[in-house]
Amino acid sequence: MARRYDCNDATDRSTGLREAASAVRRGELVVLPTDTVYGIGADAFSPEAVADLLDAKGRGRNMPTPVLIGSPNTLHGLVTDFSEQAWELVDAFWPGALTLVAKHQPSLQWDLGDTRGTVAIRMPLHPVAIELLTDVGPMAVSSANLTGHPAPEDCDAAQGMLGDSVSVYLDGGPTPGIVPSSIVDVTRDVPVLLRAGALSADELRKVVPDLEVAN
Repeated sequence: MARRYDCNDATDRSTGLREAASAVRRGELVVLPTDTVYGIGADAFSPEAVADLLDAKGRGRNMPTPVLIGSPNTLHGLVTDFSEQAWELVDAFWPGALTLVAKHQPSLQWDLGDTRGTVAIRMPLHPVAIELLTDVGPMAVSSANLTGHPAPEDCDAAQGMLGDSVSVYLDGGPTPGIVPSSIVDVTRDVPVLLRAGALSADELRKVVPDLEVAN
């Protein structure tokens, strides 16, 4: 039976975060609010949990799960060949709606799907998400919807789709909106905007003037 906690109530929030952290460490799934939409998350280093996440969404390995982190410092242990321009983007837009596609450390024992040696990584601007991520470490997180359905802007919508496949729901109220994060590939010599979302190419070019836009 899934448990749900109101994170707008201080006591419920504390209990919910504790229960969510315990669930993640057991390899179970949790739903959490972010600064874009609600996400379904699992321990990024548990291949079984990530497989359960993909199954819960009805999603294949050909669409790998992004990773959310609670601090930019966490990047040092996760990525390699991270350019100065990539760090400038982190400094300017994290926490926030910017996802960076980077080369992950080849020594990492994780399986996020068919990533071809890369990881899509982000630090969300949401206090509940950051508190959980700071406690448990990197999480594989995807939008908390069944594949082909709208991404949920509130906990009711997420729970209505995912039900008891999730152990703990953290209800932070409605999220700001369904505009997704912008995605920038920083694996190349010049950063490439793969998806324009909350941040436009013009905003990103204020920090990285030579940013290219994918066709």
